[in-house]
Amino acid sequence: MKPFLNPVVLCFLVFLSAAPLHAREKDPFKNELYLGAGVGGLFSKVDFVPRVPQVYKQGVYGGISAKYISEKYLGLIMELNFAQRGWKEEFDPSSTDFSYSRTLNYIEIPFMTHIYFGRKARFIVNAGPQVSLLVGDNQKMSRALSDDVDSRRADNPGTRIGMQYEGMYELKRIDYGLVGGIGMEFKTGVGDFDLEGRYYFGLGDVFTNRRSEEAYFSRSASRMIEAKLTYYIRIF
Repeated sequence: MKPFLNPVVLCFLVFLSAAPLHAREKDPFKNELYLGAGVGGLFSKVDFVPRVPQVYKQGVYGGISAKYISEKYLGLIMELNFAQRGWKEEFDPSSTDFSYSRTLNYIEIPFMTHIYFGRKARFIVNAGPQVSLLVGDNQKMSRALSDDVDSRRADNPGTRIGMQYEGMYELKRIDYGLVGGIGMEFKTGVGDFDLEGRYYFGLGDVFTNRRSEEAYFSRSASRMIEAKLTYYIRIF
């Protein structure tokens, strides 16, 4: 009986000593899902070819977001935002009565890879593609500029002056591009706060640019600098 009991007791003791070590080695990662809402500001321009002198146009944007952490240090973020984009033209300082700006309202859907480092205070990096739908636009032109454009067109018939103002120039409904940002995440007892700066590089064009003599702009892509604060609550 004794020769049989000794191996059994030995195996049992080995199992007990190895079990905690095995559990520590596995330490399975638990997936996390967060829902949130955010708001921020942006500065936008349009990359026109031929060039149109501009200064950055201010706008606001915000919406809802979902963040899924699939493994340690890595996850995905999807957002649904409303954004006021567009451009504001720059004129010679002597032409103080000239002004023009155009606001383009978009519904934006970015899909971003989310990378983070840290525990309570985290350094975050987000990057991925973005698709946007144009839902409205409005433009503001000073009377002095309108009269000047009309006068120059009358003096130079056939000259393509102020093509970016033309109502006949069709706006594209869909925009797409790449968005990326860096920031900090602060985990608290009442939720998580993500503060982030982003840059959007448009790959599509604001205006139609059919390859014909009727197309004036060969390029009209959006460029944006953004800052956003998002509040998240954990679902599981």
